[in-house]
Amino acid sequence: MDSHCSLSRLVLVSFCLLCFFAGDSSAARAGFFYTRHRGRCTPQYWSSRREAWPRMVPERSTVEKMFGVMVAKERWRSDLTLVESTARNDEEGNAYGALLKQGIAALLNSYARRSFSYAPWEVKTMLIQAMISEPAARRQAQKFKAANVACD
Repeated sequence: MDSHCSLSRLVLVSFCLLCFFAGDSSAARAGFFYTRHRGRCTPQYWSSRREAWPRMVPERSTVEKMFGVMVAKERWRSDLTLVESTARNDEEGNAYGALLKQGIAALLNSYARRSFSYAPWEVKTMLIQAMISEPAARRQAQKFKAANVACD
């Protein structure tokens, strides 16, 4: 009976140590202790509607109204709303989808967060310029994503 109690304690202590040491690296990779990062500036946060959208960027506004007719018609539906764009899950392997999703989050952050890296006109200009090619769209989407994750 004594060895059974010792074994139970050993298992419990081992589990606690595993939780302690696995906790630091769990956000970087998927696994048992995985926790998804949902900062206050990510597209997922904005699509959840936990915070009111800035008045200058109504969530029911369309991509066409926000970025121009030519940009919208070139890659997306003309009636695609901003809230639909932040909730999209097609950015994996789709540079233009990632650009739109991260660009809209960056635009929202530029209006809602004083300390954000970019001004609203910069976000709009960079998104439009990145439409020139898929590599440019991918690079700009990564820049927007880095700014969105760094913001908070």
